[in-house]
Amino acid sequence: MDVYLETERMVLREFTADDLELIVALDGEPGVKRYIDNDAPVDRDELTERLEWWLGYDGRTVGYGFWAAFERSTGTFLGWFHLRPDEDAGPLEPELGYRLHRAAWGRGFATEGSLALIDHAFSALDAERVCASTMAVNIGSRRVMEKAGMCFVRAFGIDWMDDVPGQEEGGVEYAIGRGEWSMHRTSIRGDQDSSTETEGARSSEA
Repeated sequence: MDVYLETERMVLREFTADDLELIVALDGEPGVKRYIDNDAPVDRDELTERLEWWLGYDGRTVGYGFWAAFERSTGTFLGWFHLRPDEDAGPLEPELGYRLHRAAWGRGFATEGSLALIDHAFSALDAERVCASTMAVNIGSRRVMEKAGMCFVRAFGIDWMDDVPGQEEGGVEYAIGRGEWSMHRTSIRGDQDSSTETEGARSSEA
């Protein structure tokens, strides 16, 4: 299993065909997909096809894809992250995404992974802009994006969801460019150098 990135507390590695049960359990956990499909029952056949698509993603766009996230100290599966070009954009404008178990919420993992992937996009993949989107009412996810240095870009309507709480409020897009990231990264390092309470600086997410 190939490791894609390591952070202070996580290992992000490529998915394998043996990881199906991990994503079945993740999608089946109450609350995890509240803002995706209102926690609809898990469809194993659909997840099997999704995993197969994930496994072949790197071959379509080198350097981008979907990765399983594990806690370094315990080996616990936390969830997954993705960094990939949006359907309407080229490889220089990837989209960031993540889905984590509830036990990982509020512990800064989503922010930590997002920061690492954004930095990788600009430093190793020559990206010019990284974007992310969520439902407007998903305050936890929006806070993660803000902590990662991303700024609000636009609001948009959602007409492809049914019976999802807050769908009438629509979605929001956040993004950060290469120049903005350079300044944000400098700011983060300055904060770390001036503080001994590293855990206190981490964001919470939902």
